[in-house]
This record gives sequence, C-alpha cells and structure tokens, in this order.
Amino acid sequence: MADKEKRQGLYLAPTRVSYNTAVNRSQIPMGPKEKRQARRNFVQYVRQKSRMRAAKEAKEDNGEERPEWTGKLDFLLSCISYAVGLGNVWRFPYLCYKNGGGAFLVPYIFMLAFAGLPLFYLELAFGQFSSLGPVSIWRISPIFKGVGYAMVAISMMVGIYYNVVIAYTLYYLFASFTATLPWLTCNNPWNTDACIQDRSVLGANTTNSSLTNSSLINGTAVNHTGVRPVSASEEYWRNGVLQLSEGFDYPGEVVWYLCLCLLLAWLLVFFCLIKGVQSAGKVVYFTSTFPYIVLTILLIRCSIMDGAIDGIKFYVTPDFSRLQDAEVWGDAGIQIFFSLSVAWGGLISMASYNRFSQNCYRDSIIVSTINCGTSIYAGFVIFSILGFMANEMGVDVKDVADKGSGLAFVTYPEAVARLPISPLWSALFFFMLLSLGLGTQFAIIQTIVTSIIDEFPERLMSKRMLVTGLVCLVFFLLGLPCITQGGNYMVELMNDWAAGFSLMVIGLIEVIAIGWIYGTDNFFRDIEMMIGFKPNRWWWLCWKFLTPAVLLAILLFYLIGIKPAIYGGRLEFPTSGQALGWLMTLTSLVVIPLPGIYYICKAEGTFMERVRKVMKPLPEWGPHLEENRELDERYSKKGIPLADYRDADNTPNIA
Repeated sequence: MADKEKRQGLYLAPTRVSYNTAVNRSQIPMGPKEKRQARRNFVQYVRQKSRMRAAKEAKEDNGEERPEWTGKLDFLLSCISYAVGLGNVWRFPYLCYKNGGGAFLVPYIFMLAFAGLPLFYLELAFGQFSSLGPVSIWRISPIFKGVGYAMVAISMMVGIYYNVVIAYTLYYLFASFTATLPWLTCNNPWNTDACIQDRSVLGANTTNSSLTNSSLINGTAVNHTGVRPVSASEEYWRNGVLQLSEGFDYPGEVVWYLCLCLLLAWLLVFFCLIKGVQSAGKVVYFTSTFPYIVLTILLIRCSIMDGAIDGIKFYVTPDFSRLQDAEVWGDAGIQIFFSLSVAWGGLISMASYNRFSQNCYRDSIIVSTINCGTSIYAGFVIFSILGFMANEMGVDVKDVADKGSGLAFVTYPEAVARLPISPLWSALFFFMLLSLGLGTQFAIIQTIVTSIIDEFPERLMSKRMLVTGLVCLVFFLLGLPCITQGGNYMVELMNDWAAGFSLMVIGLIEVIAIGWIYGTDNFFRDIEMMIGFKPNRWWWLCWKFLTPAVLLAILLFYLIGIKPAIYGGRLEFPTSGQALGWLMTLTSLVVIPLPGIYYICKAEGTFMERVRKVMKPLPEWGPHLEENRELDERYSKKGIPLADYRDADNTPNIA
C-alpha cells in the first residue's frame, strides 16, 4: 500500500490514539506540510467524534438511543452490588462450617479459578462486545437463543420471590424502631404456650440442674404444657410476621402488612430504575458500599464480646478429611455459581451498557475477588455473633448455626436482642440486608427490562420508564401469593428449585456455544477489538476444556445430592409442592431448544445444512455502533484501512 494511502487510513479511520502517538508509531516518512495536514485531519476527526458523542448523549436523554453507564465506576459497583447479595451473608458461612471450616476454601478457590471466573469474564466480554441483552445477544448463534430465554425465565422467577424477602427485611427494619424488640418476650398476641424466652433450654442436656419454664424428658427440653418449646424469635417469625399456615396446601389470606412492605419494595426498585442504568448507576454507590461499613462495625463490636473467638474458631478450623467427600466439592461449585451470579443473564445485561473500550478483563478480576472476599469476611462477622450467642445460652455454636431465612430472621434477631442498645444493631443489620437485596434485585429487573426492549428497540427504546413500571407492577401482582399465610412455603420452594439445576445447564451450554461453536479464536479477536490485547492461553484452555469439564462435574454432584423439597429442614413438601418445584426447574429448561427448532424448520436445505446455518452468526452480529464495527474487517462495511495503533487499555487519548 502506498504511503499516501497509509496516511489516509491512519488519520481518517476511527483510531483510538493521540496524534503524537500515531505519528511516532506510524514510521511513515512525512514532511512539514504533510504533518500539518495530518494534524488538521486528526483535529477534524476528534471534533467529529465529539459531535457524535454529544448527539448520542442527546438521543440517550430522549430515550432514542441505548444508554450507557455514565462512568466506569458505575458499572464496577453495579457488578459488585449484583454479585454480593444475601447469599454471601447467610449461605456461605453455613456451608463453610458444614464442609470442614477453613478446609472448604480449597474447593471453593478451585471452583472459582476453573469455573466461576472464566464464566464471569466470558459473560462480561460477551455483553460488552454486542451491547445486547441476554436474548438478542444470541445473534452470535441463533440455535442457542433459547439459552437467553432460559436466563430471563430464571430471572423472572427469582425476581418474584427475591423482593418478597426484601419485604420481610423491610418489616423487620420497621419493627426495630422501638425501645424493646418485639421478638424478645413471650407475652405477645402471637405467642403460644410453647414459647420460651431463654433459648438455652433448647440446647440443654441432662446435666442441667434447673430449667426455667421448662423440663427435660428423655434429654429433650419440653415446657410444662408437654409440647416442644419454641424460641420467642421463631414464634415472632412464624406467627407474628408470616402468620404461617399449617402447610403448603393451605395458602390462607394475604397478610396485609407484608403486602404493604412488598408494595414499598417494588416502588423502591421502580424509582431506582426509572432512568435505567443512568439512575441505577448512582444508587449502587450506596448499596454496594454501605454493607461493608455495617459488616466492619459489627465485626469490631462483636469481636470483643465473650464467646466471639469460639465462634470464629468454629468457622475457620479446618477439617481436611472432609475434602474426600464429593458433596463438599459439589457445594463449593454450586456456591460459586450462585455467588458470582453467572448464567442468570444479569452480567450480560449490565455489561451491554458499557463503553466498547471498557477493560472487562480487569473488571472481572476485581469483582470476582471482592465477591469471594466478602463471603469470607461476612463469615467472620456472622460466626463472631453466633459464638457470642452460644456463650450466652451455654450451648455449642453448632446448636445456633443455621442457614437462609432461619439465620436472617430467627437466629440473628435473637442474637442482636442480647446486645446493648439492641434496636440500633437490629436496624443496622436489616438495613444492610436491604442494601444487599436491592443491589441484586436492581440487576435482575434490569435484565428483564433490557431483554424486552432489545427485542423491540424501535417501539420500546423511548418507553423504558413505561416498560420498567409495567414489569414492576406485574411482578408485584405475581408476588401476592408469596405473602399469604402459606406464602413462605412458596418462597422456600422457589429459592430451592427456581435456580439450581437450570443454571448449571445454562452455564455449560453457554461456554460450549462460545468456546466450540463460535470459536475461542473469534472470541479472542472480539475481545482484542475492545481492550487492545488478546486473552492469554489460560482462558483459551478454560473456555475450551477446563470450564466445561468442571461444570459437568458440578452438574453431576448436584444431581447426585438432589433430595425432596423440605421446609425448614423438618417438613417435607406434599406431592403438589414437589411437582411444582420440578415444574419451575423444567420451565427454564424446556425453552432452551424451542427457538433452535423454530430456526431449523424455517431455514432451507437439508437438515445438516439447516443446522449449520443457524449455528453461524447473523449478519447483524457484532458491535452495536458503526464506528466500532469498522475496527475489524469481519464487521466493517466500508473497508477503510484500519490502523493498529491503540493504547494498552484501548481508551481515547487526545492529549
């Protein structure tokens, strides 16, 4: 190519470097006159880019163009807020002590390296490159479009019950603003004769010489009425808050105060997402940082209490013999899957609002590290509190350790009730849970809204607020059965079955579709277009072989350990509940092959020719903006010579 053509290609193509950098790296001989002309061309290009950016921002404000995060930190904090959720506080510590204490970190970190982080990086790069939601993004290979629908289906089911948990949190938060916490005593209208204020009798043994308000029968604490005693905090949860019915088959009436809390929860979600990522990106500055402040305050306060060290020792003391149990490795893989929120569609959705040159590799490392670090950090806080509680009651830590809602709404409220100024600590804890829950819920609803708008951009791009409002309204109505007197049975069923087996299948198909069907070499070139360098061979090895193998192993562990649905660890769901649980799982799986079957039937040629056609990317696959498509001849329409002179982070530098 002639020097003149090189100069034109260098200065007229959408390069991402400064004028001086381009000249120094070009090694093209130029005289003073040519340099002046080149500078004028470059200045003209920068001004044109500025006008294009201003026009794009104006269209975003008017709802005519797909919006972007207003800053790099907005996206990073949103990812942290999405990935760091309630499970980091109430599920990981329980799994850690159940599976060998500190030894559990070995399989946990292994699963992070070989499954969690590769999938996290893949989804961020996938969404950022195409600027599309989890459904429309499968232009890359239409036969797998059902995977996007499955992601949205899971997000819908989780979004329904997750806001019910936030409604519970709001109720406890409001109940904390009182001089005496309502779950302290047994003289309330919701209490029964089985209620005991001193929970230590629940962990009593035959060496106890005296028991207040209870006796021992065959080593089991029983009150004077002859029924098994129940702590005041559990009766408050079951009778005072939930008004829990006799079983899954008895839904009962809508609990009016929980209905109001659920309405408030959905109003919070709507107003925080009213302008999409532009408003949510500001809210996450609080929801992503406040929990760390509260966790640190609680850790400092609780670590100096009697028994706290015993709780921490119980949490971290390793039992390496447990590593021989396949269930431990399965739990670690499943926890990584849930903790990082991969295969839900939320990461793809949030990354789709990134600027094309965002360093998604750096972001994936940062968020994954913070997420796993938060799980470990929260464990120290939770078990220092449980150690204090066990010391107060004179029982072992294992007798007060619990998981899920039992930890959040029974064990912990009882623990903070034993602290000085207990209403303050209770309010702080439940406000922290509210922040954690909302951060995750924002991303879930944003995923659903993004998927809907991306399928009909011409009609709905300018009506984002209306779509968000309708989604919140519909989900509020769908959540009403969950706040009836039997609603908590449904919440627990959805928590166990809506997202579990399905996520494993989706993650496995996703990594196979990109690693094998689309090809890691193509995907590496796409990533290089964005961040200026190709991933190293480690990621090629993961996306091709290691991650699919590990995901398949996790899937097998999950299937081997699957058990009938049980409520509260004691009550097995009836046949109707078991069937509904499997129905929720199969709903997200059934939609996976349907779009592929449709596209195969619609295509022309023999069966194998049709299959090969629908596996290939559509012509519109690629970067969303034309200026970014021109960076690679695979997507460029103009065929302009492209200069390969980009900064390491691929960001504009016009200094």
